[in-house]
Amino acid sequence: MEYTLAIDNTPDTVEGGTGILLVHPSTGATDRLDTDFLSTDTDAMLVISTRTTAREVKQKLEYYEVDEERATILDTLSVERGYTRRQSDQVRYVSAPDDLAGIVEETERFLRDHDGKLRVSFDSVTELIYYADEERALDAVEDILELLDEYDAVGMFHLAQGVHDDDTVAQFRELFDGVVELGEDDSVTSDF
Repeated sequence: MEYTLAIDNTPDTVEGGTGILLVHPSTGATDRLDTDFLSTDTDAMLVISTRTTAREVKQKLEYYEVDEERATILDTLSVERGYTRRQSDQVRYVSAPDDLAGIVEETERFLRDHDGKLRVSFDSVTELIYYADEERALDAVEDILELLDEYDAVGMFHLAQGVHDDDTVAQFRELFDGVVELGEDDSVTSDF
């Protein structure tokens, strides 16, 4: 299955199973790239958030006019922070941002339960490394990339370049089929 990519300076389409690493400055405005990725040529989308709560993700989707009916949000923060939460078909929770088994499980559940063109956004791997550690984060990302391949889905994973050493960034880059880089000046380059 082919998926359209509506991101400047990237291929027009990518095959199902493609994992894309979005490398950005720590202050980079990634919301536009993320929502363009999610809303183009998509039947259902999963937004895995280790950075913001489901409420904040919903606000982002609404602001950028992404079809929320097609979105499932996996909130990794609210339970640990003690926020009120109501599990539903469209909002799922895991106990904490370092519950990597739970994140992988919920990702598989989403992919298994939906048909058509499926997209996954992981915002952000940087936060995942903070909460877990680099090695466990690498393993979890690898597991999710394997699921994308198995279910013919595509995914984009956020990584803030300035806060990790070069070796860490290089290790993550090696896992992905394509890398999109957002510059300080909002320019976009890619390597596929």
